[in-house]
Amino acid sequence: MTDQPLVRPAAITGWPKLVLNYPTDPDCIAALLPPGLEPTSNSTVQISIYCVPVHGEPEFGVSTKIPATYNGTAGNYTLGIGIDQEAAIFISRETNGQPKFPCQVRLFRLEDQIHASCTHQGTTFLRFEGNVTGAPEPTGEEFEENEWWIKSSRAVGGKERSYDFAPHVVRVRTNGSTTHTETLDGTLTLTESSWDPYTELLPMLAPATAELVTNRHTGREITLEGPLDPEAFWPFADTIGGSRWPGTRGGPR
Repeated sequence: MTDQPLVRPAAITGWPKLVLNYPTDPDCIAALLPPGLEPTSNSTVQISIYCVPVHGEPEFGVSTKIPATYNGTAGNYTLGIGIDQEAAIFISRETNGQPKFPCQVRLFRLEDQIHASCTHQGTTFLRFEGNVTGAPEPTGEEFEENEWWIKSSRAVGGKERSYDFAPHVVRVRTNGSTTHTETLDGTLTLTESSWDPYTELLPMLAPATAELVTNRHTGREITLEGPLDPEAFWPFADTIGGSRWPGTRGGPR
């Protein structure tokens, strides 16, 4: 018997996600959080690259999160989720405020080599090349994670500082356990991009750590938590690429 993850050949379920963490300037994180979400003592950017089945087919995606608390509850504010499946983009944003946008994502493993890249609007803004440094470690560690999205809709016709639905925080609470992790030795490269301005707005201050993480989820709840100050949120309402990067910072229209 083996306790390594077992996946049937060609199956799209059970893929581990590639989790990349790097330190950034805490002031940069604070600048991206809309009023009502508060920074923490943690200044780590988390980028996860994954493949999961959605609408009966594989969805390759890349999510970017920064630490934040809301009403005293610790979690992560999601700046964006780039995916390669258009069917899941607009309904997710309209229904739950999930900041999805179209993105070409590659993730594959060849023996112990791990390769990933993300391309948006013609620019490959992220690359990772690495190698597994050890056998999968069974953990069984249980977790509860909180993720913050923002649902809002500016007024039809573009009236200044006016909304059809004022900004509200959406809480995504996920429960489960981590079944396996594999540590990687590799290099994360972030490229300058006007659509995905990691190098400008979340600069990497030290090399990223990397893991392959296999989770077993036991629960996921999406709830509308509470309103944000609509006047204070107005500068954050304009975004680029369907993400929560500030729209006034150079993204083409």
